[in-house]
Amino acid sequence: MYWRYVIILAVIMGIIVALIPHIIWFITLIIGKIAGFRVHYAAFGWTALALVGIVWSLLAYGHFVGMWRSEVNEVTYASADVPKGFDDYRIVHISDLHVDTFDERPEALKAIVDRINKLDADVILFTGDMQSVGMQAVCNHASTLQQLHARDGVKSVLGNHDFFLYDLDLKSDAQRCAAADTLAQYESDHLGWHVLRNTSERLYRNGDSIAIAGVDNINGNQGFATIQKGDLKKALQGTEGLFTILLSHDPSHWRAEVLPESDVQITLSGHTHAAQIRLFGKSLAQVSFNECDGRYDHDGRMLYVNAGIGCTAPFRINCPSEITVITLKHQ
Repeated sequence: MYWRYVIILAVIMGIIVALIPHIIWFITLIIGKIAGFRVHYAAFGWTALALVGIVWSLLAYGHFVGMWRSEVNEVTYASADVPKGFDDYRIVHISDLHVDTFDERPEALKAIVDRINKLDADVILFTGDMQSVGMQAVCNHASTLQQLHARDGVKSVLGNHDFFLYDLDLKSDAQRCAAADTLAQYESDHLGWHVLRNTSERLYRNGDSIAIAGVDNINGNQGFATIQKGDLKKALQGTEGLFTILLSHDPSHWRAEVLPESDVQITLSGHTHAAQIRLFGKSLAQVSFNECDGRYDHDGRMLYVNAGIGCTAPFRINCPSEITVITLKHQ
């Protein structure tokens, strides 16, 4: 099933790029007949062949090499709002595991977990999309995910895929939401993660405290429609006056609600995967999202959009999976 999906995707993309010079040739042919000049097909045919070759080569690289590359990005957030007790506090931010990505290569997920564990994190924050289409993939990789560790544990939220939108056995939103409940309970019971479902938690260090808040999937009307169960006001109850880090899967939530209706200092998101393709350093996800890749700042407040670890399309081109280390600095 997996390889059939890869082959079908390659064929479709090959057809699309091959059509472009053929459409141009056809239009030019019509104009030539009207204007009385001859149009030779050969140049257009060779161009189509070359484009297909280039696209298939990129897809092959993205699948066999790009998918399995990962990088660690270091970010510093410095502010007087950071409590002194949390100066140099290290946060590892990961997102969009889509663990079914690793069904064929479970050792690749193990390598990423080992790499995260070597980063000496005070806390690991996961911003959703544990799986793509079903619960079984999570169970298959549970023993690896259980090995993630940090001094203050692993905190997580649910993303759009975690409401099982693509599980064809679930016929209604009520069934999908029930499956999301099962997933959240599994993360808690079997992985030892603390799932923040429109709730918050306090972390303590050297006599100071900060809040980690998390919302179920919610967007800002960018991208595509999905099940939305996030409740920002509920998630932030009890965080008044605290330095707060919000986990919200969809980055469009930041501009739509977080900025105008809260004083949250840091928002962490994923969801876009940076489109899994970067051209000249720019993410193709910019077509749909105002904020889609990396760091964004607004009046001393920060959004960080992680490019994800797993994949929805079976390739990554110039867009390796991302592990983000955010160091808090009191200034």
